[in-house]
Amino acid sequence: MKKIIILTFINLFIVTLSFAQPFPSWQANLLYNWQDTTLTPSWAYDNTYNEIWGVQINGAEIAIIGSTAGTHFFDVTYPANASQVDFVAGAYTGSDVVHRDYHDYNGYLYVVCDEGNTSTLQIIDINNLPNSVNVVYDSNVLFTKSHNIFIDTATAKLYVCSVKHTNPNNFSSAMEIYSLANPLSPALLYTYNNVGHVHDAYVRNDTAYLNCGGGGGFRIVDFSMLGTPLPVQPTLLASLTTYPDAGYNHSGWLNDDGTVYVMLDENHGYDIKLLDVSDFNNISVLSTFNSGVDTNSMAHNAIIKKGLLFVSYYHDGLRVFNIADPTNPFEVLHYDTYLPNSHASYKGAWGVYPFWDAQSHAFSSILVSDMQTGLYVFSGSFPLAVNNLEPVPSLVFPNPAKNQFTITNQSAISIILYDVFGKRVLQQNLTNSKTIERGNLSGGMYFYCLKNKEGIIKNGKIIFE
Repeated sequence: MKKIIILTFINLFIVTLSFAQPFPSWQANLLYNWQDTTLTPSWAYDNTYNEIWGVQINGAEIAIIGSTAGTHFFDVTYPANASQVDFVAGAYTGSDVVHRDYHDYNGYLYVVCDEGNTSTLQIIDINNLPNSVNVVYDSNVLFTKSHNIFIDTATAKLYVCSVKHTNPNNFSSAMEIYSLANPLSPALLYTYNNVGHVHDAYVRNDTAYLNCGGGGGFRIVDFSMLGTPLPVQPTLLASLTTYPDAGYNHSGWLNDDGTVYVMLDENHGYDIKLLDVSDFNNISVLSTFNSGVDTNSMAHNAIIKKGLLFVSYYHDGLRVFNIADPTNPFEVLHYDTYLPNSHASYKGAWGVYPFWDAQSHAFSSILVSDMQTGLYVFSGSFPLAVNNLEPVPSLVFPNPAKNQFTITNQSAISIILYDVFGKRVLQQNLTNSKTIERGNLSGGMYFYCLKNKEGIIKNGKIIFE
């Protein structure tokens, strides 16, 4: 795994920007861009490229990007020296191709395409990366086309959305679920047609969060019955069809602790939605927001990681939002990958994938695929000035502190304390003079936010010895 030179910037960045909008959104640091002008764009959307995916394997970080020609593999461990290390041609190629999708499991990459009657499910052995890959399965026996796939790695199940069959008969399914008990030989477990269309899915431990396109809205379905003798029906846990800016329910992602789901409707000018999904009996919209670039701006795909929401926006490129407080999200990073600004079309950033380095506890890089301009690799370190976080003696003392510190401010009514990963560890009401007890907090740096009735009056940092 690559070494992270500036480790603290991302941690400071996540936390300091979780209070409100004390700093502007920063432009991401572009490290690498690739595009191949010899490839044929689609006739429908003029897109040469589509989905992006990432894998960390054998100490390397690999970017995987789809094109009208097939699947490209790049070693981006050291972005300044990034290069394409292998390529797998699609079973169907050319100007009719718009969509490809990817997910990996147990050393294999699963590949689908949503165009062409000769398309297949491809399974690619990626265990030899960053050197090479090997196609181990390429067939339309199970299905021919799919719009999106998702693998529930905890239960070894492949969820295939918007499925089309041509072998031996022409028919479609809203979603099909396959066992990956044998990763090289997926076995059909269940065909889900309880809704007309499933455009995309996020699944964790047999609980599927389904984005059901136009009219179908959002559904949460329990598929744990797949471990019992059939016929047993899946259980609808929740559904949401009426909500702000309800349109073509396109895609979403669940946060790390399973309490917040981001939902994207693929309509020009429609906001991103953050949902409270902690109680399936009471799904609610926590906030709605957008890139703020144009009244026709439209989000396409998103991933949540470590309190940050990474979004690929048509026309507006990469947008990263701090959602540590999901009721008050705000943008902290951006980069426009497609400069023409005719927002009425479907062009620009398609997908996004952030690499998290667990050893360094930091983002190492961020991948973006742009439909017209190819692969982008951005730095995962955020060069954010933190001068405004210096402690003010009249507000916080002593600093560093051992077991407690004191805040004196006439207008402050509350304090929130965050750790370096953006997790809220303390919230307390204040009087004019208030002593904050350390309690069970471990030594190190924390970040505070003082609020009065009008909102935030001071952000800063406190160190416990």
